[in-house]
Amino acid sequence: MKKFGLSLAALALLPTFANAEIYWTDQSLSLLYGDNFEVDPAEQTTLTFETAGGWSYGDWFAFYDHVVFRDAQPNELETANYAEIGTRFSAGKIFGKDLSLGPITDVSLALQYETGDAAAETFLYGVGTDWKVPGFTFLSVNLYKRSNTDGDANEGWQLTPVWRMDFPVGNSNIVFDGFIDWVFSQDNDDEEHFHFNPQLKYDLGMAVMGKDKANKLFVGIEYDYWTNKYGIPDVVPFEVDQSALSFMVKYHF
Repeated sequence: MKKFGLSLAALALLPTFANAEIYWTDQSLSLLYGDNFEVDPAEQTTLTFETAGGWSYGDWFAFYDHVVFRDAQPNELETANYAEIGTRFSAGKIFGKDLSLGPITDVSLALQYETGDAAAETFLYGVGTDWKVPGFTFLSVNLYKRSNTDGDANEGWQLTPVWRMDFPVGNSNIVFDGFIDWVFSQDNDDEEHFHFNPQLKYDLGMAVMGKDKANKLFVGIEYDYWTNKYGIPDVVPFEVDQSALSFMVKYHF
């Protein structure tokens, strides 16, 4: 986790390079409670911090999860920490060119770092694309090559779509957003795995306090579907395919 802290600090310094300008930034805290998780203890409470932003040469996103496991057995962890930090360098922004091609609006160098208490440190590098598709507030698709510090876990390739869709309802808004991580063509014995993690949220702040408080306070649900969780093959004597639902509150500041 120390390396994550250093990486986050380095990311925060990126916009200072060459008098770069920050166009937008957003931070949020989420509290989630859910059940029916697999591999780890079934009942979990999670506190998530997220930060995202756009600047002169690209964008960034990072999150940190602190998970409390309910009813953990004596031989199981009671808490867990996990974090990811990612940044993309936009070719269109760097070269000042319109790189639109059909629905694709930009191409980027995509970099990501993953770390956690039990997870191997993983570096990801590849190509990111932004898309303009009717019905989507935003849609990006990143294709990464995965590389581990220990060279022995979760190698291979990863395809990651990220999206947001907005649906006005009365005096408020419903947001459907999330990501997919599909890890495939691995170089070791880990199983191909597919992680689908959408959220459906109601803009409570906008409904109660008006448009000035839009995109501030959300309530909703998160669904976590994960086949062969952590890349564990389904030959083990326990369930590795996860289908879990969490209730959540999210505040942006």
